[in-house]
Amino acid sequence: MGVRVAYLAACVGVAALMVGCAANRLAEPRAQWRAEAEAACLASGEVRASAFVQSAGSVGGRSCGMDAPLKVSGLLDGRVAVTPTATINCPMTASLNRWVRNSVQPAAYRTFGEPVVGIRQIASYGCRGRNGSHFGPLSEHAFGNALDVAGFRLASGREISVLRDWWRGGPAERAFLQAAFAGACAEFYTVLGPGSDPYHSNHFHLDLLRTNARNGRHYCQPTPYGGGGIAELPGGDSVGAVAKAPLSFAGRRGETY
Repeated sequence: MGVRVAYLAACVGVAALMVGCAANRLAEPRAQWRAEAEAACLASGEVRASAFVQSAGSVGGRSCGMDAPLKVSGLLDGRVAVTPTATINCPMTASLNRWVRNSVQPAAYRTFGEPVVGIRQIASYGCRGRNGSHFGPLSEHAFGNALDVAGFRLASGREISVLRDWWRGGPAERAFLQAAFAGACAEFYTVLGPGSDPYHSNHFHLDLLRTNARNGRHYCQPTPYGGGGIAELPGGDSVGAVAKAPLSFAGRRGETY
């Protein structure tokens, strides 16, 4: 009986410690670079208020959230819908616009002969730890500095799914997704997709964690090109030829955001 009581007491103590750690994490102020990045983005005029980009009011608190949260329902002036509406910061909005304009649309036109008109996202702002954990470091989602993209809709209504088409799609679907992924690796600081770990089997995780951009290095898993098995686009060009960029990969594994 005494052993059981001692065991229960130890478990309660560990639980209390973990709760305390979580509370301390949420009491920490946001890093100063986050506010500076938001302010610089807003001052640049690259992201402007519109019917598709609107203020989200107040989101978060001392740790989670952002200074100027945005509700984004469309990119490229509404030509590409974002569903459901995403709550993200200004730098993510600007990067998403560049990614869609410079990588996603060229790959869609080249592969399918038509543009992407919609992006399906499954996670934007959320005050939580990495991989949904209540403990440990906060996710970039906790700062509106990340978006999880699960699929794309073409003008014809055709749906391209990361879960279905990354591994099991036809050559065109796989080529398009690989080109979009490679382009994301050039634009965002952290990019994770199918094959990186079990948490990202059905989406692309995109974020702008600044510490992953030191010395120009991006954390991108899996490596988007170089090696066998990369599908070819119609016309014989490989995905790497379409999306190739001067990237340097961090090469770490098992750490997600």
